[in-house]
Amino acid sequence: MTQLRNATAATAVGVIAIVLWSSLALLTTLTEGIPPFELLTLGFGVAFVASLLILGRRGIAGFSSWRQPWAVWATGFVGIFVYHALYFFALKAAPAAEASLINYLWPLLLVLLSALSAGESLHKRQMLGALLGLAGTAFIMLQRVPDAGTTMPIAGYLAAFGCALIWAVYSVFNRRFSEVPSNIIGGICGLVALAGLACHLAFETTVRPDGNQWAAIIVLGLGPVGLAFFAWDHATKRGSLATLGALSYLAPLISTVLLITVGRSHASPMLIVPALLIIAGAVIATSQPTAKTATTPSIISND
Repeated sequence: MTQLRNATAATAVGVIAIVLWSSLALLTTLTEGIPPFELLTLGFGVAFVASLLILGRRGIAGFSSWRQPWAVWATGFVGIFVYHALYFFALKAAPAAEASLINYLWPLLLVLLSALSAGESLHKRQMLGALLGLAGTAFIMLQRVPDAGTTMPIAGYLAAFGCALIWAVYSVFNRRFSEVPSNIIGGICGLVALAGLACHLAFETTVRPDGNQWAAIIVLGLGPVGLAFFAWDHATKRGSLATLGALSYLAPLISTVLLITVGRSHASPMLIVPALLIIAGAVIATSQPTAKTATTPSIISND
């Protein structure tokens, strides 16, 4: 029961990341004009500096959690940086709505991989919840599809699918480092910022942000790029991966509502369709199992 309560609490922390990521699209629109890798550098740079200030309050001892094997650093760097690099490429090489839809296969892949990695059978409610969430996400994204081009952007589609696969695999694989403190994410943010800077200098022209853009970048670095990754790291190490995968479909719904609220997108009566699908999927996937299955180990590790 203690393990179950701890897993539930960790999963709840993961919801913080999902909610913060819901503001990513809105904040990104507020930084319009900033090249992607420059934005990546500045956002993760803010997260890195914030972690230095917080951990530095204890002096050198505050960074003791950064003494980890190279595999820990490599996993975090590949998961976070390569995902964002592919995502930015996908948005440039394919229509944004279609690339986003393919990218949002990652919660479904997370649900599937979390069961396979533990050698357990997938619960029907988790699978149904994930599929309903995917269907709801499709409704949201397809409402924004631009006019079809004459050629199919295969490279962009493959990059978007790579995003989904990498983030799902990273989230599952990260559980192997359950004893590693989430403070290490601060250091990984620093590596991601450096890699982003190298890509920016190689492929982009620097644009100096104005005051409003800097405000959005700071909020981006502290929230969707900063705190969100700390929360997700903790959740994937100790929470329910399958439940996190299903709940992640709330992100595009909340994101759309935020964009409509501030006038960055248009409200549509059809929004009720994906809303019902996503909410129903989340409720079904996170519903409590029967008393008989509540004592099985799978509830702790994967349900």
